[in-house]
Amino acid sequence: MSLSDKIFEAGVVGAGGAGFPTHIKANSQVEFMLANGAECEPLIHKDFEIMVNFPKEIIRGMEIMLEQTKAKRGYFGIKSKNAAAVDAISANLENGKIEMCFLGDFYPSGDEYELVYAATKRLIPPHGLPLDVGCVVNNVETLYNVAMASEGKPVTKKFVSIAGAVKTPCSFWAPIGTSFKELIKMAGGATTKDYGLFVSGLMMGTLTFDENEVVTKTTAGLIILPSDHYLIDRMNRPMKDMNRIGKSACDQCSYCTEFCPRYLLGYDVQPHKVMRSLEFTKTGESVWNQYADLCCMCGLCSLYACPEDLYPREACGQGKEHLREIGEKYEQKKPVKVHPIKEGRRVPLKQLMKRLDVLKYNVDTPFTDKKLIPQNVTIKLKQHVGVPARAVVAIGDEVSEGDLIGRIDEGKLGTNVHSSISGIVTQVSDEYIKIASN
Repeated sequence: MSLSDKIFEAGVVGAGGAGFPTHIKANSQVEFMLANGAECEPLIHKDFEIMVNFPKEIIRGMEIMLEQTKAKRGYFGIKSKNAAAVDAISANLENGKIEMCFLGDFYPSGDEYELVYAATKRLIPPHGLPLDVGCVVNNVETLYNVAMASEGKPVTKKFVSIAGAVKTPCSFWAPIGTSFKELIKMAGGATTKDYGLFVSGLMMGTLTFDENEVVTKTTAGLIILPSDHYLIDRMNRPMKDMNRIGKSACDQCSYCTEFCPRYLLGYDVQPHKVMRSLEFTKTGESVWNQYADLCCMCGLCSLYACPEDLYPREACGQGKEHLREIGEKYEQKKPVKVHPIKEGRRVPLKQLMKRLDVLKYNVDTPFTDKKLIPQNVTIKLKQHVGVPARAVVAIGDEVSEGDLIGRIDEGKLGTNVHSSISGIVTQVSDEYIKIASN
């Protein structure tokens, strides 16, 4: 069996983003292989902890991908400030084709467009992929999973960090399908009675109040904040209220655009113009929404740059959706050229956390090897880009950890799903499979 087949069979997807199937990347032929260990989301430290505690596996995964893609050089993107992780990775670098790419402590240094530019000085074309400039980018946890897949071990667990208003912030392996309630319990429980959960980050994550939601292959962790926190109130507003506020208050200062990381890299993203779609009704939405199409939804415009605390990121999200609905794609005519003041407009992570009022929660989340054994798991059949897996088990079936329970049909984009615990299948639907522990 080829390596790409092993990766496919093991169900490996991007562990730090949308969940793109890794076997597709493994089939690419590129010049550069990049490991993404930047981890720039405030309060999330899972990549740091996995690099410190499992450096050999990560490097092995990177070497496997280097050989598989025939890349001539590998770059390991990591923040200089993370000295323990730098030391752990450096100590295990024996392949002369891999070198470190040290990054500053800025947001969003982990964006793949930013990382590709930092490592290679190449600019991905608008609407493009790293592959378009001879690069493949993989998160460090994905590389760990590649190493495991090479040994025939499927993805059954997720490395997560639990931070914020909990008694014992920590990082650990959680079986896929574990409820958020169990994760909070592993961190000693919440320190406040009423709270919200930010899933995978404050900036690009989602807000939920449902502790019965479950871990997927792309869950980076949870940040628990009190219900009266500024961010909870802000993110919990209905979209119609966000639009109403933006329509009445935006004075077109353009700070949202001036701090936009993609704009500073040379892409025609202009959130302040997108805000006009809420205000200038006579010109029509399509006139202004085109300036949202290259947005990466990092959230800096809304959560840091806007002096009036408005919602340009959310307006960009609506703008992108509008363009998809009418079947239009913005074509940038001017060449991609880095803004001359880009370095001067970087946003330090500490300054961002101060703006978000979360500095007091910025503590270590040390790795614990305590094993989490949930009584039951709900494993989603779609945890990746592409189509859902098709269930290959039935109610009453006995399964062991690592058994295949969902398969992608041949020729379809997606990846396989495996049981994360040993037990009995209790529910099967088109969306998920529930398993009760033995």
